[in-house]
Amino acid sequence: MSDERQIEPAPSLRGEVRVPGDKSTSHRALMISALASGTSTIEGLSSGEDVASTSTMLQSMGAVRTDKGDQVTLTGPTDGLHASSSDLDCGNSGTTIRLMTGIVSGVEGVHTLIGDASLSKRPMDRVAEPLEMMGSKFSGQGKHITPPLKITGSSSLVGIEYHVPKASAQVKSAIIFAGLSASGPSTVHEDVRTRSATEDMLRHAGIQIESVDIGQGRSVTVHPGRPKSAHWVVPGDPSQAAFFAVLGLVHPNAQIHVNSIDTSAERIGFVSVLQRMGGSLSIDASGLKASSSKLSATEIHASEIPSVDEVPALSVAAAAATGVTSFLDMGELRLKESDRFEGSMRIASLLGCKVWSEGDDFFVEGLGDATLFHDFTIDSGLDHRIVMSSAVAAISGNGGKITGVSTVASSYPNFFEHLDSLR
Repeated sequence: MSDERQIEPAPSLRGEVRVPGDKSTSHRALMISALASGTSTIEGLSSGEDVASTSTMLQSMGAVRTDKGDQVTLTGPTDGLHASSSDLDCGNSGTTIRLMTGIVSGVEGVHTLIGDASLSKRPMDRVAEPLEMMGSKFSGQGKHITPPLKITGSSSLVGIEYHVPKASAQVKSAIIFAGLSASGPSTVHEDVRTRSATEDMLRHAGIQIESVDIGQGRSVTVHPGRPKSAHWVVPGDPSQAAFFAVLGLVHPNAQIHVNSIDTSAERIGFVSVLQRMGGSLSIDASGLKASSSKLSATEIHASEIPSVDEVPALSVAAAAATGVTSFLDMGELRLKESDRFEGSMRIASLLGCKVWSEGDDFFVEGLGDATLFHDFTIDSGLDHRIVMSSAVAAISGNGGKITGVSTVASSYPNFFEHLDSLR
């Protein structure tokens, strides 16, 4: 794929798309299957490079993978995963590296986790702190412990009780995975409920886990044990569906249906936001439907979208809306594949909006109509979500040129093909 792409506007958009298998579920299905003794099957696994990184790492630790059509089988070693003789390359995947820190913490030996240039800037101190409390040893680069990481795992970890200072499904999941190898139960408290995929899937694989909702938050207790092999069916990724939801709403002449996606409450906060803005948007077991709408500004708090992954796409919706949309408590965006706080603002600014920030909040004064978007050129900063959000803006408005487009292969290799199929 060329690393630059010119997106021309489309007079109308119609049709259906099936987004890749959910990345969150795909990573976890592979990890739990590799931890289990026996053979598990996975249908609908994401074909993105991030999930491929997870698979390659687990195979280097002893898991055996076989592909047959749309079905993947993964067999965990009888005696459990073992330390790899080579570096564990996480590529561009923050989910891979953070969840794998929890897994390798419970595997005897020294593990070296590396990533690409973008991942090597991402802080790992938030997982290092609780995992060291459990008995693993961590070293990384600088005070924020950026990769490469060297982790000394132990088969005699101790259970802990830990309050996650900033809502993060990845940090929670790292502790839960390490907790499988601990001498007693481990409890994680979070003030804002994050996606429950790890807990739900481990429970499906026979692990004893209790979850209690407390106000806006949740406490999760995991008991040590080895997962059982299982059959997994991976739904469509809602964070990828979000691009087509925004596209269907802001384009002046669109009707788009995204087939079969995960509808977990913590994963579809963007739907409520867009409906609140006046979007003609519905979601059910058959998928998500979006059609052209006049949008109005709203206030969006990070707690509505715990992963904040959909914010770059929502910044395009804000650009097409009437009024000033407020994005509140969005500091977490600075710690993604790129600085998505700056990137989301940059997209809206290039489209012709007045944009400003105050601390961890930013504001977009919309143009009221995507037909008023400026033609633009943007460097994605090797961030797949900035690429796809920019493409949505370009095809809805007056076109645009995007550089760094090859990075979409990390999560959605067929994105541009699917986008063009709607023309």
